Amino acid sequence: MNILIVDDEELLVKGLKKSLLQEGFNVYAAYNGREALEILDREPVEFVLLDVMLPEIDGMTLCRRIRHNMDIPVIMLTAKGDYVDRIMGLEQGADDYVTKPFHTMELIMRIKAVARRFGKDQKSRETIHLDNLIINLPGRSVYRDGKEVPLTAREFDILKLLAENKGRVFSRDRIFEMVWNEDICDTRTVDVHISKLREKLEADPSNPRSIITKWGVGYFVRKEGL
Repeated sequence: MNILIVDDEELLVKGLKKSLLQEGFNVYAAYNGREALEILDREPVEFVLLDVMLPEIDGMTLCRRIRHNMDIPVIMLTAKGDYVDRIMGLEQGADDYVTKPFHTMELIMRIKAVARRFGKDQKSRETIHLDNLIINLPGRSVYRDGKEVPLTAREFDILKLLAENKGRVFSRDRIFEMVWNEDICDTRTVDVHISKLREKLEADPSNPRSIITKWGVGYFVRKEGL
């Protein structure tokens, strides 16, 4: 599992990163809110450990942005006895909180517990609904107005990537890297696959309402769906 630690205490981050690596996790580290957003946009983060007090973008704001744009668990790290921070963190969408100072093994146990709960919840999310589209993830099938739409493996993978991250813009390079699993990007290939997806899924491919182009950046799926 890929974990992002967001905390401006360098010694804490280094120690925690070492312990998490020993537990078999992949670890990213950010020391302020803006750096965290850059990593979240660039890397396949699956879990976030988030300090409340951060420079540039505070933890509460960052938690709200994560919850708005991504479907990954968040544990807030709060000061001991700071009841208000704990309540606010949960209100912003955090899945759990741990007070500082904490024992590393307790935090690891909480990470595993939240991941298990989140995994169980994910089973109920095996189908993604986008208005008149139904995406069956385990069956790798897509239905439009009740009729199955045949997609190639690459087309389905692109749609799945965008639909699971509604509202998040992916660059052509990032789509190619995650779907083709290759470092050398052929942006034209991505554009061709997006065009074919629109032809199959959009009522008017020339005026797409689902897979949207953000000029100069990349592609995304609208949060409200088709």
